[in-house]
Amino acid sequence: MRALTDRQKSLLLLVIRDYIETAQPVGSKHLVERYRLDLSSATVRNEMSALTDMGYLRQPHTSAGRVPTEEGYHFFVGQMVNQAELPESVQRTISHQFYQSRPDVEQWMTLAASVLAHQSQAVSVVTAPLPEQARFKHVELISTQGRQVLMVLVMTGGEVSQQILTLAEPVAQERLSQTATRLNTALSGRTLDELTALPTRSDALEQDILTLIVADMRRATERVSGQIYTDGQTNLLAEPEFAESDEARRALRLFEERSTLQDLLARVSTNSTVGGLQVLIGGEGGWEELRQCSMVLSRYGVPGMVTGTLGVLGPMRMSYARTIPTVRFVAALLSDLVTDSIAGE
Repeated sequence: MRALTDRQKSLLLLVIRDYIETAQPVGSKHLVERYRLDLSSATVRNEMSALTDMGYLRQPHTSAGRVPTEEGYHFFVGQMVNQAELPESVQRTISHQFYQSRPDVEQWMTLAASVLAHQSQAVSVVTAPLPEQARFKHVELISTQGRQVLMVLVMTGGEVSQQILTLAEPVAQERLSQTATRLNTALSGRTLDELTALPTRSDALEQDILTLIVADMRRATERVSGQIYTDGQTNLLAEPEFAESDEARRALRLFEERSTLQDLLARVSTNSTVGGLQVLIGGEGGWEELRQCSMVLSRYGVPGMVTGTLGVLGPMRMSYARTIPTVRFVAALLSDLVTDSIAGE
């Protein structure tokens, strides 16, 4: 594809901005009059025709103006992805909402979904943070009755597992507490791989508990995604391009089929870093349900320890200039909160 001239770049950006705002095909005369261009309508029309030939614009009907293609949106996003900023007043408002909330992960997730949906006027999705690899933090052993013992396992990042164990013979609480203390000292901060590689412990009870800890942590590692929080579904249904089609409902069904949504988020997050941004336009050929939509996604959390994914789903005509900095800002905010939470544990 040949390089765009500066004039073609400027006109393409104007067409996309206008279409994002109005949802109406953009004509050459409209561009000249609205933006007071120092060009004739004929010149603009010729340039728009060239942009159409290059695949950046298309013409829905012979007599209509032009609308952006997926390639056009890719160009637009590439031009402004590192330039768009969220107004400081909006940043302060969002920050205030989070720091006024309780230090509770579920409340943070619900609030993040609400803020993203409100600011973007689109559909939000937020996954709860999970350890990138299970890491031991603390275990408690509590005698209940007879041979039964409650094991409470805490992993770095706050994930907690509880299970009732039935031992071969009754064990006094004092010995259980001593066993837990020795294991906490020996295992603190170790990953699943590190625990698996440890030599067999001489104390049979300690070895039995270690085996159960490894099994619990392996189950935690195999989880694909944390709980998913969404908001703003009605925003997508209200968009004019979806008024007479089933495209929006097809996209929203993706949110109802949680396993499919988890697969999408997992595949996207695998190729991204914490704080990084990904924009999927038209499903990028991989998700038929999203062919008329775009998603702006980011990972948040503590690299190598605990991470989650958040983002926004909207029409391809979404306000990227607003959505991209909002997603980036909320991701950074959640990263800070998760980091503080881990440091305070």
